[in-house]
Amino acid sequence: MHRRPRRNRSSAAIRGMVQETHLTVNHLIYPLFLVGGSGVKNEIHSLPGNFRLSLDNILREIEECMSLGINNFILFPAIPEDKKDKTGTHSYNPSNFYLKAAIAIKARFPECCLISDVALDPYSSDGHDGVVRNGKIVNDETVAILARMSVAQAESGFDLIGPSDMMDGRIAAIREALDENGFTDTGIMSYTAKYASAFYGPFRDALDSAPKSDSNIPKDKKTYQMNPANRREALIEGELDTAEGADFLMVKPALNYLDVIHVMKENFELPIAAYHVSGECAMLIAACQNGWLEYEKAMPETLLSIHRAGADAILTYFAKDFAKMVAGKY
Repeated sequence: MHRRPRRNRSSAAIRGMVQETHLTVNHLIYPLFLVGGSGVKNEIHSLPGNFRLSLDNILREIEECMSLGINNFILFPAIPEDKKDKTGTHSYNPSNFYLKAAIAIKARFPECCLISDVALDPYSSDGHDGVVRNGKIVNDETVAILARMSVAQAESGFDLIGPSDMMDGRIAAIREALDENGFTDTGIMSYTAKYASAFYGPFRDALDSAPKSDSNIPKDKKTYQMNPANRREALIEGELDTAEGADFLMVKPALNYLDVIHVMKENFELPIAAYHVSGECAMLIAACQNGWLEYEKAMPETLLSIHRAGADAILTYFAKDFAKMVAGKY
C-alpha cells in the first residue's frame, strides 16, 4: 500500500500538526439568566450547574469567566409575572432591571461583548414571541415592538442585538431603528434558522416563558419557528437576514441541525453562530451523571463537532467548563 492514512495518526505530535479544526474559548458565548433582587443564585433543576443569578452574582460570574478567557455573554431575563402584559411594554421600560443590568455590566466590564435577547416571550403574559390577536401571532405589530425594544437595549450598552422571535422583516426594522437613533455600530446577531424544537425545555423552565394554557392562545410556536424537517428554508431566511442587515446568522438548535449549520456556512459570507440549546446540554449532563459517558471527553467533542460543521460562534452552557479545561483548572 502506498497510501497509509494511519501514518498521520501515529503520534500526538503528528496528530496535532495535521488537525483540521481548532476550537478555542474565543469561539464560545456563555448564556446567563438574570433575575431581580440581590444575593440570588438558584440552580435550574433541569439544567444542572446553571443558575438564575441576580446582578451582583452576574457580575461575579462574568469576572470569573473573563479570567478564564470568556469574553462573550448573552443575557436572558426572568421577568416577574406582574410585569408582563400582552404587548411586552416592560421590555423597553427604563425601569426594567434587564436594561439596568446591561448598563452595570458594561460599566464594570467594557471590554466584554454583551448580547441581548429580543423577543416578547419573557415579557408576554401569553408566553409567545409575538403579540397574540384572535388566537394568532400577528407579525407587523410585533416587529414594531421589537424595534423599540432593540433601541432600548442598544441605549443600555448591548454590543449585539439578538432577535430570537422569527418574525418576518424584523431584521430590517431593527437595523433601521438602530441607525435612526445613532446606533450604527451596534450589531445584530439574528436567530436566522430557529426551529420549533423539542429541546428548549430547560430554558423555558429557567425563564417561565412557555406558551400559556388558554384556548385563545396558540399552544406552540410552529407558525413562526421553522419546521425541523426543512433545510432549504434556512437558506431563504439567511438570504433575507443578510439583505436586511444582519451581522451574524444563527442556527438553533445545534446538534440536531449540524447539516443546517454546514449549508449556511457554505452559502453565506457572514459569521455563522449556533445555539447549543438547553435540552442538548441537559441530555449530555444526565448521561454523564449516570456514568454512561465521560464528561471531560464527551463535552469537548460535542463542541468541536459544532465548530467543525461550520459554526464560527457557539452559544453553549458548557462554555465555562470548557474554558476551565483549557486552562487546566477543571
